[in-house]
Amino acid sequence: MSRKIVNPWGWQDRFGFVQANEITGAQRMLFCAGQTSVDSEGNPIHAGDMSAQINQALDNIETILRQAGFQLADVVRLKYYTTDIEAFSKAAKGLGARLGVAGCRPASTLLGISALFHPDIIVEIEATAII
Repeated sequence: MSRKIVNPWGWQDRFGFVQANEITGAQRMLFCAGQTSVDSEGNPIHAGDMSAQINQALDNIETILRQAGFQLADVVRLKYYTTDIEAFSKAAKGLGARLGVAGCRPASTLLGISALFHPDIIVEIEATAII
């Protein structure tokens, strides 16, 4: 598989994402359902803590990726849904650092929404991985 990053501008680099990933020769794709800050029983955790919820959602994504034989570096697309854009923006530096350490440079979308599946959940993350 070959990945070519398409970035006509440089501003997105400050935020740890790319405008597009062109993939050729891929053999497997994994589309992850949106992951939130829940424990292994599906119970919401880290109420009101955006950074902790982002990290738990990423932990859950990494669990799914490993189960399927992928890793975070294989993620080419992340979609973020949040009920609090301001809190997400403040927590984004830690998110970018975690993705950077993993070698993950996804194309990304951030959407502000009114509610998620539980009132304590303030962020949900969908992932697409390719190898």
